[in-house]
Amino acid sequence: MPVVEREPPKGRRESYVLPKVPVPPLKQTLDMYLTSIKHLVKEEQYQKTKSIVEKFGEPGGTGELLQDKLLEKSINTHNWVYDYWLDDMYLNQRLALPVNSNPAMVFPKQDFRDHKDSLKFAAHLITGVLEYKKHIDTRALPVDFSRGQLAGTPLCMKQYYRLFNTYRLPGLKRDTLVIHETGSTEQEHIIVACKNQFFVMDLVVKEKTLREMDISSQLEKIVKMAENTEERQPPFGLLTSDGRTEWAQARDVLIKDSVNRESLAVIEKCLCVVCLDDPSGMEVGDTSRALLMLHGGGHEKMGANRWYDKPMQFVVGEDGVCGTVCEHSPFEGIVLVACTEYLMKFMTGSPSKIGRATSVSELPAPRRLLWKTTPHIQGLLKASAERLQRLVRDLDMDVHKFEVYGKEFIKKQKMSPDAYIQVSLQLAFYRQDSEKIKRLWDAINAQTNSTIAAITGMGIDNHLLGLREISQEIHMEMPEIFTDETYVASNQFILSTSQVPTTVEMFCCYGPVVPNGYGCCYNPQEDHLLFSVTSFHGSTETSSAVFIKALDEGLVEMRDLCKTSNKPPSNAAAASKAVEKSQGAGSKPQSNTAAASKAVTPQKTGK
Repeated sequence: MPVVEREPPKGRRESYVLPKVPVPPLKQTLDMYLTSIKHLVKEEQYQKTKSIVEKFGEPGGTGELLQDKLLEKSINTHNWVYDYWLDDMYLNQRLALPVNSNPAMVFPKQDFRDHKDSLKFAAHLITGVLEYKKHIDTRALPVDFSRGQLAGTPLCMKQYYRLFNTYRLPGLKRDTLVIHETGSTEQEHIIVACKNQFFVMDLVVKEKTLREMDISSQLEKIVKMAENTEERQPPFGLLTSDGRTEWAQARDVLIKDSVNRESLAVIEKCLCVVCLDDPSGMEVGDTSRALLMLHGGGHEKMGANRWYDKPMQFVVGEDGVCGTVCEHSPFEGIVLVACTEYLMKFMTGSPSKIGRATSVSELPAPRRLLWKTTPHIQGLLKASAERLQRLVRDLDMDVHKFEVYGKEFIKKQKMSPDAYIQVSLQLAFYRQDSEKIKRLWDAINAQTNSTIAAITGMGIDNHLLGLREISQEIHMEMPEIFTDETYVASNQFILSTSQVPTTVEMFCCYGPVVPNGYGCCYNPQEDHLLFSVTSFHGSTETSSAVFIKALDEGLVEMRDLCKTSNKPPSNAAAASKAVEKSQGAGSKPQSNTAAASKAVTPQKTGK
């Protein structure tokens, strides 16, 4: 079994043995599947699906054969679902990373007096990154424990060790998650993007890590180098904003030249990317800052001043717009929050150590990455720029602070804030105004139980995914249950939601996962609820502003319903006891699996 360790203050090593991801009982998953899809399709289609599912699950049938294969796989691996989930959720996807896959964390607006102020901020941030990476490399990070549902149980820490040593390499049909050895000397540099140019900054010189004042000095040099128009290179970062197949094809063209191969190799092995942005010219607000993090405003603004394949990409704008953009495949939201909260607290709690820098002659100058281009490559860059601009124009975003109440009020109702907000999102999606308190409690209990099933490895999505994928591994014809139109519909996540709570002033955002859907990231605070809602202008079925209005109305109505009844119905009390029993059973959540659950609408949680 995987062991998660930490070094406590007294020096005594504590370890936690986590259970393997379970394989749920076949009948339980099939029953839950039928319940979850009943509202999605018409009765005639439901009966057809029910017949297909019953045939799949009959004794000695296809389902039992695949279940046995899956149980066998679970015995021989630490986590039977991880590779299936990674491929299905990320590496097989062909859409562009900006908006469609990469989430962003928006930092508090900074008040820089001039560009030197922004460079000092960037140097302090990089120093914080090095401190955090030191904790990772020495295995000194404290073990994460779950909060909310199943609070207090230890979580797998493996994803933390992929924050800075991974890279998503584009492929024609499937991308590859490249994992470099932790602490490798090949990862002693960062890439700094400035004016669409890319520079290598060594962080270790003569076996010594650069001090903060030296980092600031090197950033100054990079800015001056970037201003030299005579040596300016084409905006190659644009290629990483394109569809994955298109980028893979372009990369195959690039690597035919040794200069391009060398530049790509240096980027692919870097610790992280730091993007020094010029002022965007946009009015700075929560929504505009979120947009600049997600896509940079397109090629006309900062969209080319990025390298979207790198998991950790920090943005420092001269106009105070700062944050991080993440390639999502190596780690989940809880890891992103932990890292960025550490950095924000480091920035505010650790004084900037800008003083006398090392003599210029003692530090090697940062290196501009060079590229060899051709008319064909220029055409690829132009096509990538146009596709990014279409994506930028299509994204409809609204960052909204609901200030009528926050999670403190919800807790006083003895309700789970997460389940409560999930129900409010469903209410907004369907624009209903007829919910009653019992139905509200029923919905919250259903959502809570669905969440518990997901985080304990008993959710249906991953189990069905495993059965589907293992059928292909044994070269079986795809079972009808997975070609059925109901299964296809149930995997169209029209409402993609994720709770990303923070203890410092910042928020997360991401795009929809289907053309006619919504992406909704929420951050519940004691006295307010913060929502980042996205949709696409190209869909006539969605509007972020309309969704926000319906959400506001629903949240106020839910509050009013709660005030009319101070006591939960008897069935809610029974559900609460069941939840407590589940929490006391010692089942541990797995951070290596997708926490996807179906509620009233096909929905993906935990993007």
